[in-house]
Amino acid sequence: MEGARILRNSQIIILGICIAAATIVSSIIISKGFLGITKFIREQISVTGSAQKEIRSDLIVWKGTFTRRDADLKRAHQQLKEDLTRVKAYLLGKAVNEKELTIYQVGTEIIYKKNEKGYDTSDIQGYKVVQSFEVKSKEVDTVTQISRECTELIEKGIEFYSYAPEYIYTKLDELKVEMLAKATENAKARADNMVRATGNTIGSIRSAKMGVFQITPVNSTEVSDWGVNDTSSLEKKVTAVVNVSFAIE
Repeated sequence: MEGARILRNSQIIILGICIAAATIVSSIIISKGFLGITKFIREQISVTGSAQKEIRSDLIVWKGTFTRRDADLKRAHQQLKEDLTRVKAYLLGKAVNEKELTIYQVGTEIIYKKNEKGYDTSDIQGYKVVQSFEVKSKEVDTVTQISRECTELIEKGIEFYSYAPEYIYTKLDELKVEMLAKATENAKARADNMVRATGNTIGSIRSAKMGVFQITPVNSTEVSDWGVNDTSSLEKKVTAVVNVSFAIE
């Protein structure tokens, strides 16, 4: 019995030693892992890179309307139809491609007589009919010039209204790839300059986040958290921003 008791005590002691040893080894492994993670987190630098490029719009969208008013609706439509023929002839004569010209449905508005207080009555005074059109073209300079000269239609007796052209750059997807690469290069250059004094070097990218694109007139300083997409100017400036974290070696 005494021998069995001594054996059992010995087994308990050995088991305790094994558990203690396992605990120590596990602690060392966990500590090394924690130190490795801490090192991974600490030994990095986060910078913001940017790139800018001036572009020229390659698509123009120009819209306009012309109007007729008459006490007789049928006569108003007939007059508008005649105006449409003259407007189309004018635009095509200015080298607008007919395939790039869209004529929209005529809009009709009832004009009511006013009372002595200036409010509408239920009596019909006449009708206003409006014809709108749109020119969408790659011939940006040509259509821009036409939009500036279209007051000639007013001189011909047509009640014509021209909207400001919209200028669009159609190759933005391809440009984004190029701009992001340049912005990332800029971020790396900034990071290099920051760590050079410490004798370290920049390693691989740990993380990267793309910012919004700002498409503004060339001399504009406008920015927005949601991005800017200017369509008012022919000449534009594109700004790309990236936030990048690099390893420090």
